[in-house]
Amino acid sequence: MKFNIVLIEPEIPNNTGNIGRLSLASGSNLHLVKPFGFELTDSKLKRAGLDYWKHISVNIYENIEEFYAKNKDAEMVYLSSHATKYYDTIDYKDNMFLVFGKESSGLPKEITEKNKDKLYKIPIHSDHIRSLNLANAVGIVVYNGLTK
Repeated sequence: MKFNIVLIEPEIPNNTGNIGRLSLASGSNLHLVKPFGFELTDSKLKRAGLDYWKHISVNIYENIEEFYAKNKDAEMVYLSSHATKYYDTIDYKDNMFLVFGKESSGLPKEITEKNKDKLYKIPIHSDHIRSLNLANAVGIVVYNGLTK
């Protein structure tokens, strides 16, 4: 089984580099939706992705509208700390799109409001933490799906 990992407006090059590496290791495709908080030529992005970056299947979109237009029939689930269902209840399917928001604020509210039935979260057991690191969250969700 392989997945499509989607990052909506990623801000931190190290996270995106690590997620790129994870996408290659898991056989997944990476989808990056602009605007980014960095340039794709950023050395931190390349360092985090090591020499694997050239092998990663990356799709880049100018905005969220282009992403949805090109993937209109795709099955998608959305990851958000505001969800009520947990990630381990996702009915994973081959080529499913796993959609994650940006590091500072997560998914845009219009996306979470429109997709409440497809919204999942990773449990956090501390009131002192709002969310997990994006690269860690992607790793948890992707590898959970690979073991189903």
